[in-house]
This record gives sequence, C-alpha cells and structure tokens, in this order.
Amino acid sequence: MKLPAPDSWPAELGTRHSILLVDDDAASVQVLARMLNGLGEVRFALSGEDALRLARESPPDLILVDAEMPGLSGFEVCTALHADARLADVPVIIITGHTEVAVEVAGFAAGAADFIRKPPVAEVVVARARTQLRLKALGDARRTSALADGLTGLANRRRFDQDLHLECERARRSHGSVALLLIDVDHFKRYNDRYGHVAGDACLREIAAAIRACIRRSADLAARYGGEEFAALLPQTDAAGARSMAQRIVDAIAALALPHADGGPSGLVSVSVGWAAARPDEDADVVRTRGESLVEAADRSLYAAKAAGRNRVGEASEAHAGA
Repeated sequence: MKLPAPDSWPAELGTRHSILLVDDDAASVQVLARMLNGLGEVRFALSGEDALRLARESPPDLILVDAEMPGLSGFEVCTALHADARLADVPVIIITGHTEVAVEVAGFAAGAADFIRKPPVAEVVVARARTQLRLKALGDARRTSALADGLTGLANRRRFDQDLHLECERARRSHGSVALLLIDVDHFKRYNDRYGHVAGDACLREIAAAIRACIRRSADLAARYGGEEFAALLPQTDAAGARSMAQRIVDAIAALALPHADGGPSGLVSVSVGWAAARPDEDADVVRTRGESLVEAADRSLYAAKAAGRNRVGEASEAHAGA
C-alpha cells in the first residue's frame, strides 16, 4: 500500500507540535496519523534509519516507533536517539504486541518514555501522546529558563559556552566557518554612577533588544556574556560577514540615542565591538580549545576598538583575519 505524502493528509493536523511516526508498515502509519489528528504536524519514516535521519534534520517533539522493524528495531532507534545530545530529550513511545515485563524493562533501559500495545486504541494513543507532549513542553520551558539571562532575555553565559563548542564542532565537520562578536557598552560604570542601577538595567535591556533585532537568522545566537558585555555567535559566517554585522550593531545602538552625559563626545550610549572568524577544519586550535581561542581573538579585537576611541568595530585579530 502506497503511503500518501504528508501534504495530502488532513489539514486539521495543525502545527503546534511535531510528531514523527516510525513503522515499516505504511497502513499502520496511516492509522496512527488519523488517531493523532489535531495534535500536531505529523511526519513519517518507514525504517529506523530514515527515522534517525529525519529526527537529526529537524528534531520532533514526540516519536512513536514500532518495536519490530527490519534493520534497526524500535529499541535500537530509541538507543540511538538518546545517545544524540540534540535528541536525548525527545520522548519516544514504543508500539509493541509483546506483553512481557522483560520487553518493557528493555524498552525503558533504551530510553523509552512509554509503551502502547497493539492493536492501538485511539483513546489510549491520544492520551499517552498528549501526556508526553505536555511533559516535553514543560521540560523545554525549564531548560530554556535555565539557559536564559533573567534581565535581558537573551541566552546566558552557560548557553553561549555550550553553543560555542557545538558550532565549532559543526563547522569542523561541514568544513564551514564560524564567527564571534564581543560587544561591550562603553563607559557603563559611569552610566550607572550618574543615572542609577535601575536606569542601567533598563539601558541593558534596550541594548539587548537592539542586538536581537540585528541577529536575524535562526541559527545565530545573541547572549549576555557578563555584566555590560554581550556576545553574538554566527555560524556559517566568514570574516566579511562578521565585520558587517559588528558595524550593524554599532550603528543600531547609536540609533537608540540613549543619553549618556559621561559617555564620550556624542553624549549617547555607545558600544565597542570585537570580532573574529575561523574555519575550524583549518584551525585545529579552535576545536582543541572548545572555541576559547576564537573568544580570545574577538577579545583582542574588542581591546583594539577600545584603544582606538570606542564606539567602533575593532580590527581583526591576525590569528583569524584570513578566515
């Protein structure tokens, strides 16, 4: 039986959640898709190998997988998913005709979140899927909160450090480039001394919003690096792109026209930006230091901007200028 493309399935499936159905039997996938009508956007895979590929391309919120399939079994798919850091938190429901306790124990050991018995009953499938989607959403919210800066809403330093390492590794594997900006608010201590810390916090929130508006691609990351310093991590960005983004941020902060009587000739809040770009496959030091050498290069560029008078973009660090 030929399985229709997902675009031809009922429009009522919606897009609130992403659900991946995995079964080598196309008819079974159709049955489950009808049961899950309305819970989210449904994709399907007819093998364990295809399931892993689809999940890695776009992580779903929930996976329902048949226990017994040619090639990779549902248990093996579950084990592989939970060995991948990006997919380890995706709940997996295993569908099986077995009733033995040993089968459930093995499934939970592989990382399964729940089981559904064959033949599946619509009310049970929906109830268990909803439960796992709800738990996933709560977990995602907690993780997001733990990785966000409370004042500005940008990513915090912990999230930045994690993503820096991941993006350097990804760039190495794909033979791509990665760029980093370090953004420092000029004379911010003077700002706090004159206007007070409440006004200082408001100033940082406005600057963070302006930086976020400049960082438009979904893969880019804007973070509060510490105090009055921010960072922007730009995957698949070369030196020219990094330099251009740095200038865009300097101009965006100037356009805010925030008064700063002790801030310099302009009388406005300004920022200095340092930058660096590298190809990790050509620069082993970037990978070996988990991206710290890229941070050091951007910091040298930031220092150059400060030394040259602030309110500007620094020169490239020699170690990464040719990226």
